[in-house]
Parts: sequence; C-alpha cells; structure tokens
Amino acid sequence: MLTEWKKLGEESARFGFRHLLKRLYEMPDGKEADFYVVDGGRVACVLALTPENKVILAQQFRPGPEKVLLELPGGGINDEEEPLAAARRETLEETGYDGDFQFIGTSLTGGYSTMIRYNFVATNCRKVQEQHLDEFEFIEVVEMPLEEFRAHLRQGGLTDVATGYQGLEFLKLLS
Repeated sequence: MLTEWKKLGEESARFGFRHLLKRLYEMPDGKEADFYVVDGGRVACVLALTPENKVILAQQFRPGPEKVLLELPGGGINDEEEPLAAARRETLEETGYDGDFQFIGTSLTGGYSTMIRYNFVATNCRKVQEQHLDEFEFIEVVEMPLEEFRAHLRQGGLTDVATGYQGLEFLKLLS
C-alpha cells in the first residue's frame, strides 16, 4: 500500500503574482528529493449560462499556451472572501453578467499544484454592468450556444475542463 511521503522542508519564491514552492521529501525508499510545486491557492470558476442556455465565455490571450483561449469566467479567491462571493465578483468583473449561482464542488488542477478550484454554475445570467478588468486582463465576452460549447469542451481547448464537465452534469446538459 502506498503511503504519503514525509516532507522534510519547504522554501517559497514569488514570481510576479505567482508562487512556487520547493519541497524536500523523503520517499518510501528512504531517498530524498526536491519537488517544485505551483502554490496556486483557491480559485473560483463558473459555468455561466444565459436564459437561452448560451455559455458565457471570456476570450483572452494566455501566456502559457501563447494563444487566445475561450475560457469560463473565474479567478482568485481573496484571503477573507467566501468562494461564492469570489465567483460572483469574478463573473461580474470579467463579463458584466450576474445570475443565480450554485456551488457544485471542488477540483484539483494538477499533481504539482496546491490550487483548489471551487466550481459553480450560474443560470439565468444577464448583463447587468460593464466589465471591470484588472490591469493585465483584456477580455472579450462571447456567448456560445450550448452545442458549440460541448464541442469546445470535448476538443480540449478549455483550461477549466472540470468546471465545464461538472457544471453540465449538474445541470443535466452534458449529453
């Protein structure tokens, strides 16, 4: 049976608004090794739909893949902020839309990240204000028909796949 490794130490480094952790572990065979982990914190992500079941997406350039992506609205949860408040705030800031929000679960983002993603669905979304983007955000809002979104999700072009699938399953719209 596999056991958890013993953490022997940890160092932290900051690069812009990103954190990286260097963790030293003792592995089951007694050897020691360093592992680098992205310290991602907590984020909220929202599958937001209009009353006509169009998915609201944030179209923006992403430096990792170096291309423009269509993504679900979301972002970091502030230290004292509740995940629901963050989900609503991020959706309003990035898209200008608000709706009826429901928490549907959490998901991990990878084996070398501490990030916990809080997944939400928002139904009956309507535009209620203009976008309020951060300094490094340049977002165009796209309303995508549900069938197109399902294809987009299956093609692997979405960074928030877990939120997309969990949200569609929760709403019984996956098929």
